[in-house]
Amino acid sequence: MSDTLTLLSPAKLNLFLHITGQRGDGYHELQTLFQLLDWGDRLQFESDNSGEISLHGADLGIPAEQNLIVKAAQALPRNTSKQGVSIHLEKRIPEGGGLGGGSSNAATTLLAMNYLWNLRLGDKALQKIGAKLGADVPVFVAGHTAWAEGIGEFLTPVELPETWYLVIAPGCHVSTAEIFSNEQLTRNTSPIKMAAFFEGNSRNDCQQLVRNLHKEVDNALNWLDNFGTAKLTGTGACVFASFDDKQSATSALSQLPESMSGFVARGINTSPVLNALVGPKV
Repeated sequence: MSDTLTLLSPAKLNLFLHITGQRGDGYHELQTLFQLLDWGDRLQFESDNSGEISLHGADLGIPAEQNLIVKAAQALPRNTSKQGVSIHLEKRIPEGGGLGGGSSNAATTLLAMNYLWNLRLGDKALQKIGAKLGADVPVFVAGHTAWAEGIGEFLTPVELPETWYLVIAPGCHVSTAEIFSNEQLTRNTSPIKMAAFFEGNSRNDCQQLVRNLHKEVDNALNWLDNFGTAKLTGTGACVFASFDDKQSATSALSQLPESMSGFVARGINTSPVLNALVGPKV
């Protein structure tokens, strides 16, 4: 068995986001539908006997020890103190874009090291560890497109029909903490049933606030509205529109102004990480 794994760490879209309340501890109650994408970062893991956890790759922006990838590996128990890993990150998911890059990287690391270090931790145990790293980590550990409630920890897998998305990165960073702490954020949206979403009765409660605060996001939404219903993912900054086929999405991308960047991705119901790690370890 190889001690090296190379995995696609998938991005996600929030197809809608309702803020239904705020708890006493400050966390927001929400409803959302996480759509996994067949596009994301690439992580390579090489386990060794150094006892060290190291992270390499492009400019990470922060010290390696503060990165969620390293924190995820450190959060796992190890069978021996000699178990170590060298991790290489190929970053494509923009930071502060609402695509779940950091959370996906953390979850991919938990799943990869559970496999390589032969820890035999179950899905629930890994999700519990992941929840301490970030509210969106459990959905990436579970590895399925899912309806989420609570603070994002109550997950119901959903099978969605194949859809293609054009995702636009406006070139600005939106702070989740700043949006959730803003007094203008709507926090009392009434909960909906899943059927209401499929009937079109949903929105992103953060969208108007983010476009008011960030002209780049407003411009991206206005441009993308020419091709379909443009939506903000998460707290932003990225925006997206759905298409029935790859050709239509790619055609729209070809007309993207030079001031913006974007990509086309297919919505998937199962994470490529789960597909790669399926089957018993031998």
